[in-house]
Amino acid sequence: MSRYTANEIEAKWQAAWDKAGVFKAKRDESKPKYYVLEMFPYPSGRIHMGHVRNYTMGDVIARYKLSSGHNILHPMGWDAFGMPAENAAMAIGGHPKDWTYNNIADMRAQMKPLGLSIDWSREFATCDPEYYGQQQAMFIDFMDKGLVYRKEAVVNWDPVDMTVLANEQVIDGKGWRSNAPVERRELTQWFFKISDYSEELLTALDGLKNWPEKVRIMQANWIGKSRGLQFAFNLTEPAAGFDKIEVFTTRPDTLNGASFVGISPDHPLARALEAGNPALAEFNAECRRMDTTEAAMEKAEKKGFDTGLTVQHPVYPDKTLPVWIANFILMGYGTGAIFACPAHDQRDLDFSRKYGLPVIDTFYALENPAPVENEAFVPPKSEPVKWIDHFAGLDVATGQEAVDTTIDWFEAKGLGKGVTQYRLRDWGLSRQRYWGCPIPVVHCDTCGVVPEKKENLPVELPYDVTFDTPGNPLDCHPTWRDCNCPSCGKPAKRETDTMDTFVDSSWYYARFTSPHAKTPTDLDDATYWMNVDQYIGGIEHAILHLLYSRFFARAMHITGHLPAKAIEPFDALFTQGMVTHEIYRTTDNKGRPVYHLPEEVDLETKTVKATGEPLEIIPSAKMSKSKKNVVDPVSIIDSFGADTARWFVLSDSPPERDVEWTASGAEAAHKFLNRVWNLCDKIAGLPDGTGQSDDDLIRAMHHAIHDVTAGIEGFAFNTSIAKIYAFTNTLSKSKAGGTAQKQAIRVLAQLMSPFTPHLSEDIWTHQGGEGLVTQAPWPQHDPEMLVQDTITLPIQINGKRRSEIAVPADMPKEEIEKIALANKAVIKALDGGSPKKMIIVPGRIVNVVI
Repeated sequence: MSRYTANEIEAKWQAAWDKAGVFKAKRDESKPKYYVLEMFPYPSGRIHMGHVRNYTMGDVIARYKLSSGHNILHPMGWDAFGMPAENAAMAIGGHPKDWTYNNIADMRAQMKPLGLSIDWSREFATCDPEYYGQQQAMFIDFMDKGLVYRKEAVVNWDPVDMTVLANEQVIDGKGWRSNAPVERRELTQWFFKISDYSEELLTALDGLKNWPEKVRIMQANWIGKSRGLQFAFNLTEPAAGFDKIEVFTTRPDTLNGASFVGISPDHPLARALEAGNPALAEFNAECRRMDTTEAAMEKAEKKGFDTGLTVQHPVYPDKTLPVWIANFILMGYGTGAIFACPAHDQRDLDFSRKYGLPVIDTFYALENPAPVENEAFVPPKSEPVKWIDHFAGLDVATGQEAVDTTIDWFEAKGLGKGVTQYRLRDWGLSRQRYWGCPIPVVHCDTCGVVPEKKENLPVELPYDVTFDTPGNPLDCHPTWRDCNCPSCGKPAKRETDTMDTFVDSSWYYARFTSPHAKTPTDLDDATYWMNVDQYIGGIEHAILHLLYSRFFARAMHITGHLPAKAIEPFDALFTQGMVTHEIYRTTDNKGRPVYHLPEEVDLETKTVKATGEPLEIIPSAKMSKSKKNVVDPVSIIDSFGADTARWFVLSDSPPERDVEWTASGAEAAHKFLNRVWNLCDKIAGLPDGTGQSDDDLIRAMHHAIHDVTAGIEGFAFNTSIAKIYAFTNTLSKSKAGGTAQKQAIRVLAQLMSPFTPHLSEDIWTHQGGEGLVTQAPWPQHDPEMLVQDTITLPIQINGKRRSEIAVPADMPKEEIEKIALANKAVIKALDGGSPKKMIIVPGRIVNVVI
């Protein structure tokens, strides 16, 4: 062992692991199983340092559990359907399938040098017909159990690309790619009945004790349970076939402050009124072109249209309220109609001030009561307030008490009823695009909507498509679209919508348990491997992916594809931080920013290497290709080795926080691994035998085993690494004999193995370790070795440290006092007198007050 040559040893040990089949997962009832899974990547074509950090975290856990006697499942796959592949095909030519599989090959080749403990035999991509064919089979099973249905729904329609857009793809009211004004259209769409499980999905969050609290809160807020009142405002005169407007509100207690009734532009009454009012029709059309994401709705100017209609107040029939159509009201929640109480809702207040509508105070603060001006008074529901002539007779009460009282009052008078509603809507899964899983149904004029026969699955995507015509290529492919009805045999047409890619990622964890089964899962395999013991991924998937996966697990249990224990599929969840990097920027002659890659700049002179231009260095931000603040993991591996990359991304910051990638940090990590290598070389040359400090080294070794193990089990990898640094320092300075040092370096190799598996294998072998360190049993600490026989206590005299004493760890305070008083520094300070006070904190310190 003359020098540390990472590239040589890493290739050697990866070949050895493959040959031994170390990471191939097989059912073994004699061992406890452990299933570790990272959220699988989209095959964009290049891995980044975020991938390295994410998969190294999972690898540390998998390797540690393997050494701890567990049977490991640690698979890898690709979330491979979706718009980017289709966009690439349109932008650069070629085919989405070719683009996707080429990217998968490239990324697999980039990932394998990391030495991850992955069972690559279980690899699949969601665009594999074998995978999506089983997804289609499940879809048919879901249809049979009533978990899927079709209905008319309002969607964002891009008239140029001729496709439905998600809210996130509508930017300032325009298609994100075509830049065309987006229209709100009603189309027949497919839906999963996730809303039927709102309460179950909400209450089950309490049992997910090993999930981050912030993720559980985010899911609870998304499900959005609320109890309110549903009642009707009667129109003073029927209009367009309507005689009332149904409203759901979570604040019925503020009804005295109502100034108008608002309805959505998509409300049936609003649509009915369009026919005879061109101005209203244009207003509604403008509203339907809006971006309807929550963030966009919050920022958008509040606009309204007075319909000229009025309704009776349900409590005071002689009082009427105007009916307005408002652009901030959506049909997706409640009834698509509200009553506005502007004094206690900022959105309603802004609207009312704009259109000169009344603002009526319903309650005041107990202290410093004042009428509302330009800021709505919205106290927490738990805060008592002074009510103003409340119809239910309230004087001083909290908002929640008032809500409950109001609901009881309305129910007693037969004016309305208390209703529990959820923000969670059914999951619309239809997408008008080619590169997705085909929905396996046929439309027959005679039989209606008919599921394809399972023996005809998969319904494969045709390869011979063109993207020259806007819209879904499947609509323009008659030999694929036109077929015979599976039921009656008459001419029919296939469904040309494909599934939302969230469907693909909502069950892949189950497929990994038996990736080549002829059914969606093998129930025996699923029963053995499920649940996922540790799931790792980004916080950006805290809501939809995890919520949809939880619903899917329930649906798969109902249809017989998962055992009951798997309806909550992820026992533990960890959301890791990002890898960040500085941004290097100059400006061109038109004042536009020009970004530079890290390898293009000289940080010593803070200039661009090629031109000498001075750099503007912007503090670290998320790595972004557009800002060029990316670090290519492949180049890092080529320069320093995979173990250096793995060590650095885990050593510098707690895993849940962001870590900043720096060249100096990577170099420091590499130097440390070189130091460990050289230490191993030195120890190998020591003769066997004992030394005067053997006990101290062995004690330090057991402390290291305990602390590193605790760090791994607690997902505090940076803490474990800090303990390894400390133990390495102890070992390098130790005067112990060769036998103790060789034992210690072998244990160091084991403790480093989850983090730097290649270097650890080489050290293990060089020090005579048996077999592979990857398969060696994890070292166990001796509890007695953690107990110190003697401890050193500092002596403070009048608050300043003056000396120290070594005493038995279990010595009583009275005996410690005697020894302290006999200390030379204390005797000198007392100068023949007695201390005013002595404070002894066992195991910590001796304080002498003179």
